[in-house]
Amino acid sequence: MAAPSAMHGSKCTVRSISLPTRLHPHSLRIEAELNKLKAWEVSCASVLVSPGAETIQIGLAGVMELYNYVEELIHSPLTRQALLCHQHRKLVEEALDGSVTLLDACGTAKDILLMTNEHVQDLQSALRRRVETQALRKVKKDISKCLGALQRMESRLGSSPVLHLDHHLAVVVRLLREVSGITISTFRSLLLFFSMPAVRKMFGGWSLITKLIPMASGKGQKIVNEVGSVDVAIHTLQEQLHNSDAKVELQVTQRRLEALNFSIEGLEAGVNCMYRCLIQNRVSLLNVLTQ
Repeated sequence: MAAPSAMHGSKCTVRSISLPTRLHPHSLRIEAELNKLKAWEVSCASVLVSPGAETIQIGLAGVMELYNYVEELIHSPLTRQALLCHQHRKLVEEALDGSVTLLDACGTAKDILLMTNEHVQDLQSALRRRVETQALRKVKKDISKCLGALQRMESRLGSSPVLHLDHHLAVVVRLLREVSGITISTFRSLLLFFSMPAVRKMFGGWSLITKLIPMASGKGQKIVNEVGSVDVAIHTLQEQLHNSDAKVELQVTQRRLEALNFSIEGLEAGVNCMYRCLIQNRVSLLNVLTQ
């Protein structure tokens, strides 16, 4: 899997979060990591469809690094002293409420990855279309529900004013909200990774997609990710089964299923690590309230 440093390669101009140098060094590290992830976010938004698995793995790795710095910031004496004030409990509770939504999203992603992995194994052994249709229907419902929850959380970010806070605490609150925002964006990209049906609608159906794929490939571009590539291969295979033995199409489908299975393994590892980071972050916030 590509390291988070791969995000340095983006040429997109991203607004920097300028923090005074007198702040805790972890604040500056968070600023730097956020700027890299915002460049990654812009590069994801610039592609025609959902980014591929490798791109999403880079985002997950960057967010995990970000949460390591957040942990150090929360545990710094200056931050803990500021957050322990009774009038600031609402700010901690806001972060705790958001952590529940992010954990739910991460759990949903884990379930979808597991379901997709099982589905890939079914297809590799039998290529049963009915199994695929039933599995994808549940996946689509879970994705839609989770995306809605993330959207609602995103709309609430920053609802509590940071006026009348001391400078350090105001910066900490803004950073925590920025971290939540980029985490939402990363999970959104992960969930949309499985949303090939939206691409079919965008291009007006299968016939045009199957024509565009070789044209885009010749220019070094992609209009489908690993999930979409399997979806297209299965559709092509079904069409060819009526005309011939479809030996070539069957081999192509099997190769693409193997590639998707490899991608899922990498994503599962990243999501599992992300889940542990979110748990640790929630525990740290709860400790602030209980002290």
